[in-house]
Amino acid sequence: MNDDYKDWLEAELQETLDEDIELELEDAMLSAEIRRIYRAHHPDRMERKTYFRELLRLQSELIRLQDWVSHHKEKVVVVFEGRDSAGKGGAIKRITQRLNPRIVRVAALPAPSDREKTQWYFQRYVPHLPAGGEIVLFDRSWYNRAGVERVMGFASEDQVEQFFQDVPEFERMLVRSGIRLVKYWFSITDEEQQMRFQMRVHDPLKQWKLSPMDLQSRVRWEAYTKAKEEMFERTNIPEAPWYIVPGNDKKRARLNCIDHLLGMIPYGDVPHDEVRLPDRVFNPDYEREILPRDLYVPQKY
Repeated sequence: MNDDYKDWLEAELQETLDEDIELELEDAMLSAEIRRIYRAHHPDRMERKTYFRELLRLQSELIRLQDWVSHHKEKVVVVFEGRDSAGKGGAIKRITQRLNPRIVRVAALPAPSDREKTQWYFQRYVPHLPAGGEIVLFDRSWYNRAGVERVMGFASEDQVEQFFQDVPEFERMLVRSGIRLVKYWFSITDEEQQMRFQMRVHDPLKQWKLSPMDLQSRVRWEAYTKAKEEMFERTNIPEAPWYIVPGNDKKRARLNCIDHLLGMIPYGDVPHDEVRLPDRVFNPDYEREILPRDLYVPQKY
């Protein structure tokens, strides 16, 4: 390996790490006082070096999983549920960060339209289910009915009861169809959610995450707790059990979730054609045209 290639490879690796660091600078806009308070409540923080090493190792395994799913035409659905600010989005972001979006995609559905409200409840989720060779991560799912819709009064008690009767069979149907279904609940404490909401209030880059529904979730913490407990009791079926991810420590939660997901699927190596870069065709008679300057993005940086 010549020195020029080694320098280029080192630069590429550094750029990859910079992308991880950029994702981790989540408190960059916070005041020193808020950072001090938050860190005081998290004294046993994982070293950044250890976190990055494990994250990159797990992400390399996710690439193997992706290749296995694609090669064997497997179908995988991963449901992410939990309280607001529990860390679902951060975990999903690290799972998909280095994967092929044509194979691994995220389904994060908005509130149902007036038309969708008249449909069979599960109907709007079905089009997002995977075909063979795909993985779909649901950032919230049909369990909205057991949580926010119930607590906020968007669904009647009769509708909620019908959901609880239907969802076990719906999920059994998915499993019988060949879908590997994994369900995660990200769990945080009352105090931790309060701190994370306060951080969002004071962070201009994150205020958009605080919706009116999020604010109401603070008011109705106990109602959400009761709804969650009944949801676990009535939907934790052998074909699709719930797995709880303790989420007060974001970094450990991400690593533990990814590690567990990898352990749920019996993936392995698949055959790959050797990749070789073909020689460039060179035409000595070709002259590249000079494009007008106004077509270029201004070089401000």
